[in-house]
Amino acid sequence: MAEWKRARVGDLCDIVKGETGLASSTPGPYPLVATGADRRSCDSWQFDTDAVCIPLVSSTGHGKKTLNYVHYQSGKFAIGTILAAVIPKDPSILTARFLHLYLSHFKDTVLVPLMKGAANVSLSMKEIASVQIPVPPLDEQQSLIDLIFHIEDEHRDLLAETNRQGEILKQLCQAVLQEAVEGKLTASWRKQHPVVKGDLQYDAAALLAQIKGDIERMVKEGKIRKEKFLPAIADSDKPFDLPDGWVWCRLGALSDIRGGKRVPVGHALTKTPTPYIYIRVSDMAGGTILDSDTRYLDESTYEHIKNYTISKDDLYMTIVGATIGKCGLVPDKFHNMNLTENAAKISPILVNKEYLYSTFESPFCQNQFIDKTKQVGVQKMALNRLQTTIIPLPPLAEQQAIIARVDSLMTTIDELEKQIAERKEQAQLLLQTVLREAFDES
Repeated sequence: MAEWKRARVGDLCDIVKGETGLASSTPGPYPLVATGADRRSCDSWQFDTDAVCIPLVSSTGHGKKTLNYVHYQSGKFAIGTILAAVIPKDPSILTARFLHLYLSHFKDTVLVPLMKGAANVSLSMKEIASVQIPVPPLDEQQSLIDLIFHIEDEHRDLLAETNRQGEILKQLCQAVLQEAVEGKLTASWRKQHPVVKGDLQYDAAALLAQIKGDIERMVKEGKIRKEKFLPAIADSDKPFDLPDGWVWCRLGALSDIRGGKRVPVGHALTKTPTPYIYIRVSDMAGGTILDSDTRYLDESTYEHIKNYTISKDDLYMTIVGATIGKCGLVPDKFHNMNLTENAAKISPILVNKEYLYSTFESPFCQNQFIDKTKQVGVQKMALNRLQTTIIPLPPLAEQQAIIARVDSLMTTIDELEKQIAERKEQAQLLLQTVLREAFDES
């Protein structure tokens, strides 16, 4: 392959600023190129040609240099005032399609470094004109276009397949949790460990009776408040049959449920570390509490809400907004720390907290949480409704067996998810390598 020429974009192309206000444009029959991925429409057109459309402002702003998209457009179209159209002067020397492929795939190395500004980062048309590009002969430009389109098609197919596999793994995860609460994961275990009436380890009815007694004692001792009457569970509320030795019950009969507390008006959270961490919904993810962006209470604020804490023996559950029903365990670092009013703490009585966590995550419970959501300005699940959640209760020994089985299967699923993520990364690296080699004029 002969050595390719190199030239400045400004020597080979006209660069024209867009004239259409994106906010004030009138929809119509012509494409309107904006900074995002999707085209808008316009009732007038500015160009009738093939062009590369480049945003003149950063995609993220806030002092960051980024360009999410460089567009190709042909025919009659308009572009926004915050973009520029780069139009080859002589298509027999440089085609707009070839220029687009080069600039879009290498925008982060040839365009983004030219952006300037502090708060409002922008790219000037003068800087675009200064960009040096390879200019192979026209037939080689077309060959590269065909090759890259083929590579991109294969890359999209590969990503679609990995995404499909990822979705299957998500469904598999939900199936594991559902089979756990139905007792299917531990069917073999039960054959080796039959029910022993009256034994908490092997008889859930005995376990539930013990929990009831413990709750009554704790109420008398003033350790927890007496809850309102919980309705009986009708047969129509039971979606599946339980294994021998299991019982149906409501969450309020297994645990003490309390809400958190809002930071008082006139007080604020701080990033400056103090002994008092305030746990927000944004800190709750992945079945745990994150410490990457911790907020703290000062002494004065803590005194107002010091009774609203959560312990390492509790579970949390979000009860407001789009994440209602998301739950998790409490790491030691957050033991006895303050909890937001947008979450509830669930303190199990005798029941294994890991078993409750996997049960809450199951489709059976998640569907209940959705049904209990109450629309009052924003989505919210009242604590008294949370208490009525129906729970399948196995005996203590089987709870532990369920946890072990779920953990084993989830470890396998996590490993498969890592492999899918690695394949995606490798596919992207391969695409970039092929593109670099394709445009290597040497």
